[in-house]
Amino acid sequence: MSAPKANLEALPRSVQIVLALGLVALVVFPFVGSDFYAQMVTRMMILAIFAMSLDLLQGVTGLVSLGHAAYFGLAGYALAFVTPQDGAVSLWWTLPLALLGSAAAALVIGFFVVRTKGIYFIMVTMAFAQMIYYLFFGNKVLGGSDGLYLYFKPDAGLFDLENTRVFYFFTLACLLLTYAFLRRLLWSPFGRALAGIRVNEHRMRAVGFGTFGYKLAAFTLAGALAGLAGYLWAAQTGFVNPELMGFHQSAHAIMMVILGGMGNFAGAIVGAFAFEWLLHEFKGLPSLGEFNLGKHWQLWMGLFIVLLVSFAPRGLLGLLQRRHKAGAGHG
Repeated sequence: MSAPKANLEALPRSVQIVLALGLVALVVFPFVGSDFYAQMVTRMMILAIFAMSLDLLQGVTGLVSLGHAAYFGLAGYALAFVTPQDGAVSLWWTLPLALLGSAAAALVIGFFVVRTKGIYFIMVTMAFAQMIYYLFFGNKVLGGSDGLYLYFKPDAGLFDLENTRVFYFFTLACLLLTYAFLRRLLWSPFGRALAGIRVNEHRMRAVGFGTFGYKLAAFTLAGALAGLAGYLWAAQTGFVNPELMGFHQSAHAIMMVILGGMGNFAGAIVGAFAFEWLLHEFKGLPSLGEFNLGKHWQLWMGLFIVLLVSFAPRGLLGLLQRRHKAGAGHG
């Protein structure tokens, strides 16, 4: 198996069954769980879309971005700006508008950053994101540090997104469509070219591929998909602030991708769910004397990521695959 092909999704049957059971659980969950937990799982699905968008860059193309949250936040702000205080706006034009806005920002920024490589690429993406962050943070017209509120979810016409269960299934549909699209993209000539760039960009250029155009297209598409997640986040929470564009949000997305397994969009989904669940558990840790364990959740999350990378460098999904191979070998 070639290196580019090895990076694509070729999941063993047992792992596929586990993922299928997970999908069944997501479909059933709103009917057995409370609204509070339905909203929590909705947030996990939104972050799974965000993680998949970053994995297109990081896991498939080999571009590690520390500024990916900028496009996530821009789409949320786009929805907040066009939503009046006295009524809802149509989903059917605000969603494309938000995605196009994030894609346009990614196209402009990507035109400069994809010319760089390695540590320079990482630092330039972070620099652009910080510029956008401080543009919103220090500008009262753009909401300033307080952010903006949305008093109504978008109007979808045929279904009511104000209903928690309806919004849950709409988000699930977006998650599945994003996964199906990216999986198909991986196996397309475009996806194979991106995987080839990750393995050896010089060789790809030598055989005639315009790697700059491919990387810019991937950067723009990843920005648009991050915008989809940001739009859904703003619609669910009813609030946006500059922290959505901050370094920490981008770092969390990177940890989700690493946690699930890079270069595998199913792994990005698993990583997002695992990260949010661990976050919830670590924040709920009790105090030991005067030391509040939950307050220092970043420490426990960091230790967990370090241990995972040390013992399972391909993430949780890679760990499942390894167990499957070990089981098959014993059989």
